[in-house]
This record gives sequence, C-alpha cells and structure tokens, in this order.
Amino acid sequence: MIKMEQLAIILISSVLVNNVVLSQFLGICPFLGVSKKINTAAGMGMAVIFVMTISSAITACIYQFILEPNNLAYMNTIVFILVIAALVQFVEMVLKKTMKSLYNALGVYLPLITTNCAVLGIAIINVQKEYNILTAVINGFGTAVGFTISIVILAGLRERMENSDIPESFKGTPIVLITSGLMAIAFCGFAGLI
Repeated sequence: MIKMEQLAIILISSVLVNNVVLSQFLGICPFLGVSKKINTAAGMGMAVIFVMTISSAITACIYQFILEPNNLAYMNTIVFILVIAALVQFVEMVLKKTMKSLYNALGVYLPLITTNCAVLGIAIINVQKEYNILTAVINGFGTAVGFTISIVILAGLRERMENSDIPESFKGTPIVLITSGLMAIAFCGFAGLI
C-alpha cells in the first residue's frame, strides 16, 4: 500500500521538479502555440488537466486489467492513443456546447491534445514506473497541473512582452524560445525540493 507521503512526493515532483514541458520537453507544440493570451492558456490547461487525469486512470485500468493479464502489453501505445483520442473528442464536444468562446479561442490546438506527446508520454511513463491506478492518476493530475502552470506563466510573460521594447531580431518566436529556456532554468531550482 502506498503511503500519503509517497503520493505527495509524486504530486509535487510531477508538478514542479519533473515539469512535463520544462524538464521533460513534452507538449511543446501547445505550450508555444496557445500561450499568447492568459485566458486561452488557462482554458487549454484545464482541458489538458481533464484529459490527462482521466486518461491516466483509464489507461492504467486497461493496462492492469486487460493488456497485462492477456500478454498484450506490447499494444499499450496503440490502445492509449485510442483512449486519448476518444477523451479529446468528448472534451471538444463539451466545450463546443458549453463554452463556445473558449472552443473558438483554442481552435486547432484543441484537437492537438490528441497528439500532445505529454498526454501519451505520461500514460507510458505510468506503465514504465509500474504505478498502480491511484498513483497513475496522481501522476497524471500533477503533470497536467505542471503543464498548466508553465503555459499560464509563459502566457503572462508573452502578454507583458507585447508592450516591451524588444530588439527587432528577437521579436516573435526568438524571444518566446529564450523566455521558455529561462523558465526551464528557473524550474531547475525545484530539483533540490525532493
């Protein structure tokens, strides 16, 4: 049985120390593409939190109760992609019906959650680390929260940079990449936390 302290360590580690974007470099496409406005970044973060948490639970159950007992563990990537795609379609339908403005703001990046390597990567990492269902859900949730924190921070910085005096050669993508690199260095400071 896993202790609460171990779950807390996994949660803090997945949010700050092993941040999926800034230390593992997974999920860079939506991180850079949707981080222009804080509202859009927060909406994307919430969608990723939902998809990653639920997909972690479902993929852990499928792996533990179907794939592994039937010696089909080699099928995990294909099965995980199908589960994630179905969840993203569900999120897309809900957002289209309930939050039309967020749905329009996310645009093409909402379907990109399906191909977001962070979502699939965490499902595979959960299997590789032999996490049980609860631990997989905690890791998935923490990872998604870490993704949300990093994308919202970058969006806030990008909004401030719009009104800043930036040399012409650094405007646009170069300053965003430099800022992302500095954020990654800053998040390295959390390494001594755990």
